[in-house]
Amino acid sequence: MTDVRTTLLSPEAMGSFDAEGNYTPRTIVDDDLGEADLEQAMGDSIIEFEDGDVIEGTVVKIDRDEVLLDIGFKSEGVIPARELSIRNDVHPEEIVSLGDHIEALVLQKEDKEGRLVLSKKRAQYERAWTTIEKKKNDGEMVSGPVIEVVKGGLIVDIGLRGFLPASLVELRRVRELQPYVGKIIEAKIIELDRNRNNVVLSRRAWLEEAQKEQRGDFLANLKPGERRKGVVSSVVNFGAFVDLGGMDGLVHVSELSWKHVDHPSSVVQVGDEIEVEVLDVDLEKERISLSLKSTQSDPWQEFADSHAVGQLVYGRITKLVPFGAFVQVGDGIEGLVHISEMAGHHVDLPEQVVTPGEELWVKIIDIDLQRRRISLSIKQAAEGGEVSEEYREAFGEHAYDDEGNYIGFDYAEGEFAPETEAQAAWADFAEEVGVPVVPVPDTAMAGAMADAVEVAEAAAAAEAAEAAEAAEAAEEVPQA
Repeated sequence: MTDVRTTLLSPEAMGSFDAEGNYTPRTIVDDDLGEADLEQAMGDSIIEFEDGDVIEGTVVKIDRDEVLLDIGFKSEGVIPARELSIRNDVHPEEIVSLGDHIEALVLQKEDKEGRLVLSKKRAQYERAWTTIEKKKNDGEMVSGPVIEVVKGGLIVDIGLRGFLPASLVELRRVRELQPYVGKIIEAKIIELDRNRNNVVLSRRAWLEEAQKEQRGDFLANLKPGERRKGVVSSVVNFGAFVDLGGMDGLVHVSELSWKHVDHPSSVVQVGDEIEVEVLDVDLEKERISLSLKSTQSDPWQEFADSHAVGQLVYGRITKLVPFGAFVQVGDGIEGLVHISEMAGHHVDLPEQVVTPGEELWVKIIDIDLQRRRISLSIKQAAEGGEVSEEYREAFGEHAYDDEGNYIGFDYAEGEFAPETEAQAAWADFAEEVGVPVVPVPDTAMAGAMADAVEVAEAAAAAEAAEAAEAAEAAEEVPQA
């Protein structure tokens, strides 16, 4: 016979019967309440909280738009996707996983749909502010990944959104910020305002502190007068900064060139590799003063070495002033002809004697190298004298005596043979206008050339006169 108990009843163990046949049901649950009230026990099992409280829970479901969190309440809490992280446009699965135990801040105990609305990022924000305030007070650094490029800098995830200005990313400003996204960086908190939700960071400050010891050693080994190679890192109105391989030094605009500089960019560009001389090292302020022109030859010194008072030089009038005229006598070298040295007679105004752009001979009457001043004279140049060496080739070395005085060409020794292209050109011109290449003995070449020009001008004038006469004759012919 089939046992009815094995077919109709649950296979789980049943109650028991005593010897008299009385049935004792099996124990379903243990009574662990003791004398406690059931209603009170149920109330104690439900957590109490208010809006703004931070609670803990376990992630039980992840959807595209929200995450469900079991916090031991009558229903799960809902964390909208926008309240998961301070990062923008991220999928919930990138932030949390099933089973994660996380904190969340209560935004609303019950919305219009009866849901408990929570925020993970605001709970994180509250915790982060406490931590960050402590780190700022203690002078500690913070670290986190760069999550976004915004106007003017980067956003760093340090538990909340920290702003890192572009000018404070490196020791010198960087132009391309996108490569920093995703990198973990360390930075110093330089500004903190909880009311405005404002946190400003500086990675440069961290780098400077990390390199402070290295900078000290670098500055200690840098001596004035040394020459170092570097790369131009920045060009500003007042000069150029040069990276010497550890620190930047400044080349002031006055130290860029021996010539006048309108703007530093006309001399150097960012990225140029240059050699500079160390002028000064300020250990206290950690400043390095550099010079580019000190590595170049001084044109004033070169002029002073190759010229002497009393020599004649050729120059061009560059500017007229009430007290005289400035004359360019070399590359970047100007001297002054005082109004009293313009002519043998009294001169009221410089323009009575010279005009800007005019080229003429002047005599050096003083060289003040220290003050960068050269005094010149047109009046004394007319009296003759030694011609500066660089101009002798133009007329031929044979035309000067041992003291440099012009003596002309000795035509008794033979025909004139041009020694330079300029001389050959003048010789060809002289032949074209009918002036003999070998003029009267003891006549200076300059005089011969002047005669050639005079003959050419006379010929041109005669030709113009003939043309005018022909035109007048044509006008007198009666019309038919």
